[in-house]
Amino acid sequence: MTEYRTEKDFLGELKVPKSAYWGAQTQRAIENFPISGIRFGRRFIYSLGLIKMASAQTNMELWLLDSKLGKAIVQAAQEVMDGKLDDQFPLDIYQTGSGTSTNMNANEVIANRANEILGTALGEKGSIHPNDQVNMGQSSNDVIPTAIHVAAVIAIDQDLLPALRELEDSLARKAKEFDPVVKSGRTHLMDATPIRLGQEFSGYQSQIDHCIRRVTAARASLTELAIGGPAVGAGLVAGLLADVSIATRNARIIDGHTRLGVAAVELHTGEYANTYTTSGAALERLRTATAHAKAAGLAVHAGHGLTYRNVGPVAAIGDIEELNIGHSIVSRALMVGMERAVREMRQAADAARVD
Repeated sequence: MTEYRTEKDFLGELKVPKSAYWGAQTQRAIENFPISGIRFGRRFIYSLGLIKMASAQTNMELWLLDSKLGKAIVQAAQEVMDGKLDDQFPLDIYQTGSGTSTNMNANEVIANRANEILGTALGEKGSIHPNDQVNMGQSSNDVIPTAIHVAAVIAIDQDLLPALRELEDSLARKAKEFDPVVKSGRTHLMDATPIRLGQEFSGYQSQIDHCIRRVTAARASLTELAIGGPAVGAGLVAGLLADVSIATRNARIIDGHTRLGVAAVELHTGEYANTYTTSGAALERLRTATAHAKAAGLAVHAGHGLTYRNVGPVAAIGDIEELNIGHSIVSRALMVGMERAVREMRQAADAARVD
């Protein structure tokens, strides 16, 4: 049977599992947003811990945060980064628009764990407050976009680009291997002029190469971090202490841990709003690149059922009545001639091949 403790916020009291490191605001989000059951992934939680660690170190460097409290926050944030507290992030990915609930989830977990490190029993009030110390100089509007950017760049570097490059290399090898093979070409999957199989695979290779270029271009924008421009990007939360040094110090610490080449968004004096708007533009570019790939895949899948039954008529299935001529210049008489030409080219290639 689950035991509970009582937590209190400005909305009143509510019960929280006794062993949970999260607090009242996380518990309210659990109850308010039971939507999909999908939780945040490991890379995103790692990024949240890294941001909280970087912010604590920056605040200590600027003499804004007591070093004893700051070191405890850094230790707790490291545990988040290491995955030791993943079960303390129970929130659904569908929640408030700016991710406030998840930012507070991180703040509460790190605050309670840091207080525990300092000797305060879990659930009791300690010296470290989720907002006043853990979230110092931050808001959901710079923490969450930064976490998304860092997690996305890590995924691109560790998974997506290596997989795409491996696929491109494989297709390049096959293009060379298949270059002597001559086959019927296709226009709309209907017989067309001959083509080498290697040429087709070089086309596939080129498509993957262009995907790599698009992802790399999106990655460049994702390395711009919004951290250091809290609230609406105006630095309001940090007040008079919101200056360029906070943003640059945070980004430097994050890059020191990840080696991703990330940097703070370029700030113009007194204009922090671009730290808020930049993240949306970069993510839009990444969404565009992936949307094109998904759309192409869906279109191909939808057409396969019918078109594969109608390919030919000479060089393939052709087992249903022809719906349309594949190309205006290709007549049935030419199809037969092409079939003969392809056969003769194959025979010539076989004769020329040295075993």
